[in-house]
Amino acid sequence: MDWQGLLYLLMQAFSVLLCLTVHETCHGLAALALGDPTAKQMHRLSFNPLRHLDPFGALMMLVAGFGWAKPVPVNPNYFKNPKSGMAITALAGPVSNFVLAFLALLLRAALAGLSYALWPNSAILAWMLDFLLITAYLSIGLGIFNLIPFPPLDGSKVLGAFLPDQTYYNILRYERYGMIALVLVLWTGVLDGPLLAARNAVFDLLFQWSSFPYYAIAQAILG
Repeated sequence: MDWQGLLYLLMQAFSVLLCLTVHETCHGLAALALGDPTAKQMHRLSFNPLRHLDPFGALMMLVAGFGWAKPVPVNPNYFKNPKSGMAITALAGPVSNFVLAFLALLLRAALAGLSYALWPNSAILAWMLDFLLITAYLSIGLGIFNLIPFPPLDGSKVLGAFLPDQTYYNILRYERYGMIALVLVLWTGVLDGPLLAARNAVFDLLFQWSSFPYYAIAQAILG
């Protein structure tokens, strides 16, 4: 049995669950902050990944790097402005993924320095560095994917804040069919290139930002 390959697959699976859980929980927290207690009442403000798991969406993310979780329930009637409330709630998910990716890369940069200085041959640290890198990459992919302005993805709700009311509500009426269309589009691979390019660009940017504090400290120490 390829134990190394199995461990790598388990790391990917755990990263997927972490990214999806953070994404959906932050949707619920944003909605709660804006006055909607629905997610809290339905016990979706939880970091238990099983409460948010959509098996097919998680599998897609594991295989293709882009996927989704079970949507957190949101009732826009609680918001003072339903359209802007939905947009803010929707945006909280992708933003949380970019923050998670940055924190993972920041921690990885710190651990990489320790690994090089103190434990250069530590297998455990090497696996931790790989896990943080995988988490950052998958989290960025999830955030970018959900910003696509196509229902029912988060980007469509952000875009909806700038659309006329009638157009916005027409989109909401048909968003249940949007996921079927989206899966078909993903199956063709037509979005693979743009999504990959966007993910790599954001990853490179966050990687540079996360490395800068430690680079600045090293420069100050070494002169």
